[in-house]
Amino acid sequence: MYASPQSIFVIIPCFNEASVIKDTVAGVLEKGYNVVVVDDASTDETRQRLQGLPIHYLRHRINLGQGAALQTGLDHALLNGAEFLITFDADGQHLPGGIAGMVEEMEVKKVDIIFGSRFLKGSASTVPSGRKWLLKMARFVNYFFSGILLSDAHNGFRCLSRKAAEKIRLRENRMAHASEILIQVARLKLTYAEYPVNIHYTAYSMAKGQGNRHGLRILFELILYKLFR
Repeated sequence: MYASPQSIFVIIPCFNEASVIKDTVAGVLEKGYNVVVVDDASTDETRQRLQGLPIHYLRHRINLGQGAALQTGLDHALLNGAEFLITFDADGQHLPGGIAGMVEEMEVKKVDIIFGSRFLKGSASTVPSGRKWLLKMARFVNYFFSGILLSDAHNGFRCLSRKAAEKIRLRENRMAHASEILIQVARLKLTYAEYPVNIHYTAYSMAKGQGNRHGLRILFELILYKLFR
């Protein structure tokens, strides 16, 4: 990897992740990257678990949703000189070892954004069968709204260049932001590529993941976005 680790900011939105957040952050810090945790008004001990760690800690006064937390983190990272901005889940399912490869892929291919994929050759992710069909459906929903057909859908592990982060403005506060990013990538004519990533599923991360009910809600939010944006 050619980029300095200090030019890489890893943005971790979280809400009530006290049981896992310290381990997640520690794994990223070990790689030498800057960490921006956006606490979306957690009511558990998330804040206390992070005390003393060399991170950028931001907190929303009220719970706004993951999309809003990501936008807060992106804005903060840009203000602090980030050149590469990684979006990273708090529940421990993303592996810090994949960050260097994503940044290198961005530099080699000279694209504005890298999307992590669980379904490309090179990924060792074992996606539970019950989730595969939901993700397949989501791919085509994303294609319908954005014109971009990725191999994966709603994978929160991404790398944005500074240029992309400056142009993308998330208005979908909650989970539909993943599709909104694709829509904006197409509208803004940003260049992109995919990169195989490994996802470490645990009982905890599965319980926090998107079920069928969440999928329908995302679809509803996307329709509203298209109608009123």
